Amino acid sequence: MKRISIIAAICLFALAMSAQKRGNKITITPKAIGTETKVATEVGIKSGWRSARVTTPDGHTVPCQLDDLNGDGSPDVVFFFGEAGKRHVITLSKDLPQETYEPQVYAELMLTNKKIKEENKQDLYISQLTVDNGTNPYWMLHHHGAAFENEQVAYRIYFDHRQTVDIYGKYRKGLELRQTQFYPDAEQKANGFGDDVLWVGQTLGLGTLRGWDGSKPLMLTDVEHRSQRIVARGPLRTIVEVKDEGWTVVPKSGNDTPDTHHPTPNTSTPITMTALYTLNAGDRHCTVDIRFEGDADSREFVTGLINVKNSTEHSDGKGLRACWGTDWPVSAKDSVGHKRETVGLGIYIPEEYVVSQLPANKDNYPIVVRPRHNHLRYFITFCSANESWGFKSDDEWYRYLEEWKKTVR
Repeated sequence: MKRISIIAAICLFALAMSAQKRGNKITITPKAIGTETKVATEVGIKSGWRSARVTTPDGHTVPCQLDDLNGDGSPDVVFFFGEAGKRHVITLSKDLPQETYEPQVYAELMLTNKKIKEENKQDLYISQLTVDNGTNPYWMLHHHGAAFENEQVAYRIYFDHRQTVDIYGKYRKGLELRQTQFYPDAEQKANGFGDDVLWVGQTLGLGTLRGWDGSKPLMLTDVEHRSQRIVARGPLRTIVEVKDEGWTVVPKSGNDTPDTHHPTPNTSTPITMTALYTLNAGDRHCTVDIRFEGDADSREFVTGLINVKNSTEHSDGKGLRACWGTDWPVSAKDSVGHKRETVGLGIYIPEEYVVSQLPANKDNYPIVVRPRHNHLRYFITFCSANESWGFKSDDEWYRYLEEWKKTVR
C-alpha cells in the first residue's frame, strides 16, 4: 500500500509566508504568528535535488535539512528555523553534497545484539522495520522501539500492540541517547546522565492513541502489518513514523447482524493509521500527526495521560490536560538502582477533535477524540523534576502549559 506523507499533506504547516520559485532558487519570508523570532519553516520541493543551502540577504548561512517524507529515496522538503520577517533564499543543487551542521537532535532504532551484554553498547542500527500480524518484535528491539531526543527531552515508542509513548528525563541539557541507549550504566548515572523516568505498563503513557469501544481503550492487537521508520534524523528535527496497516479496531463478533433501519459505522472494517512523531530542536513538545485510510471520521479513539501515582491534575476544559506526580519508573522487581521520579505530563488536543474529557480512573486521564477528514493532530510534552533548568512544582508546570498551548499549532 502506498505510503502516506503526512507532513507533505500539510506542507508549510501553520506558517504564513510568501514564496517565489525560480529555477533552483526559492525565496521565502517566514512570518511569526505569535512573538517568536525563529519560525520552524518547511518548504516542499520537487524530487531530484541532492542538497539545499539557506542564506539571508546579509550572506548568513542558516542550517537546514532535507527530508524524504514519503520514503521514495529523494528529498521532498527543506526544513530550517527562519528568522521571522526576514527574506531567505533556498538554493538547491543536483550535484553538490549537503552541508553538515552541528546535530541538535538524535534518533535511533536498533535490534538487540545478543552477543553484547551491555545495554548501552548495542550496535545493530536499522532505519525501519515491518512485521506481519501476530509477530511481536518487542523483545528483539533494543529499548523496545524507536527512541529520539533533543537537548531537553527524549521519547521512545513501544513496538507492540500498546504502541505506548514513554519518556526519558535529563539532569542537564545535551544529547545523550547515543551514549546511554536509554539505559545508562552506573558510571553514566554518577556522571549526571538521565534515565527512564516513567512506568507506563498498559496505560496511555504520554498521549498514546488507541481504539475506543465506548467504555475502555482498545489495544492495537489486530494489525496486518505494523511498522516503525525513522523518517528524519536531524540535524534540526527528527521524525518517527509509526504505521498500522489493516487495523481492525473492534473485531467483529459472530453474533453481529446489520441493522438496515439504523445503520452504524462498521467498526470491524480495517483501517490504516500512519502517525508521525516530530521533535524539533529547542522544543519540549512532540507533535503527533495522524492520517487514516478508510473510514476513521465516524469512529472514536482515545488518548490522554497516565495517572501518575498521587498526581495532581490540571485542565482548561478546552483540550489541555496535565498532571504532576511521583512514582517508581520501573516495576518493583526492577527497582534496584532506581529512585522515585517526579514528572509533569501534558497534552493539548485542538477542540475540533475532542469528543469528551473523561474523569480520571486508576490508570489514565482519558480524552475521547474523533478525526476530521481522516486527520488528527495533537501535542504532547513533559518535564522531569531532575532537570537543572526545569520545573520544581505542579504550579510552575501548569502555568507553563497554559502559555505553551498558545504557541503550538
